[in-house]
Amino acid sequence: MTAAIKIEGLSKFFRVGFWGRRVQAITDLSFEVRRGDLFGFLGPNGAGKTTTIKALMGLIFPSGGQAWILGKKAGEVGVRSRVGYLPESPYFYEYLKGLEFLDFYGSLFQIPKKVRVKKAEELLKLVNLEGAADLHLRKYSKGMLQRIGLAQALINDPELVILDEPMTGLDPIGRREIRDVMVRLRNEGKTVFFSTHILSDVEMICDQVGIVNKGKLITTGKLGELLNPRIEYYEISFSRLNPAELEGLKPWVTNTFQDGNLVHVTVPAEEHKDGIISRVQKAGGTIHSVIPHRESLEEYFLRQLNRSG
Repeated sequence: MTAAIKIEGLSKFFRVGFWGRRVQAITDLSFEVRRGDLFGFLGPNGAGKTTTIKALMGLIFPSGGQAWILGKKAGEVGVRSRVGYLPESPYFYEYLKGLEFLDFYGSLFQIPKKVRVKKAEELLKLVNLEGAADLHLRKYSKGMLQRIGLAQALINDPELVILDEPMTGLDPIGRREIRDVMVRLRNEGKTVFFSTHILSDVEMICDQVGIVNKGKLITTGKLGELLNPRIEYYEISFSRLNPAELEGLKPWVTNTFQDGNLVHVTVPAEEHKDGIISRVQKAGGTIHSVIPHRESLEEYFLRQLNRSG
């Protein structure tokens, strides 16, 4: 199979409460993740992202449908050695030190001692925790625990990496570091599948995305094909324009904002953009920037959620 992950008609329901009320977590999900891609699995809280990942990892059994990982049925023991996994809320042995923790997980894969210690040291450096190798995990911050969790997901040099909300608890610097690691893994030929609700991270690094809401797949595809390439409006910034000239621009702009000496206007049309630039320059003003705005992933995501109710 060319797909790293393939899901066909996957469904899962749970029985909850005293009367065993049926709750449908995911319904008839079908999509593929190509080998070597960085795939963002998006959805609001409670959309079914974690349930889908647990079904892929064999931690829960689906109520219907099938899933395959690296050409094998999801849950097969033999394929797990080829997969790295970080759950949403991982549990760590707090009495272990960082290096000991990775060494322990390496031993579960029967990696020789010298090899796994060297690998553990490389991974600590990769996630910027080499200075905490001898620190007990109970002294790690939330962000540090998230990073050591990513390191343990890579200890077996997996072909497929599955991460459930890997940005949780990270500051902006930590998020950037994890993004860089995921891009590096993709560039090495690995497949990375991760769930998140931080859309800006997805827009920066993902090849493909899938969006789920209320347990149903809304859409999936390449980012470049999903987002509207049409320029929706322009933001023009300029200075040194007298109030009378500024007042004369109002019929062609939708918003005006002044920040010190700079004036920012929003222009909805290409022909108006050129006219405003020409008018500002003729009046002796200085153009500082002209920024085209296309549809963002956030705008697309919200539009799809609204359509799905």
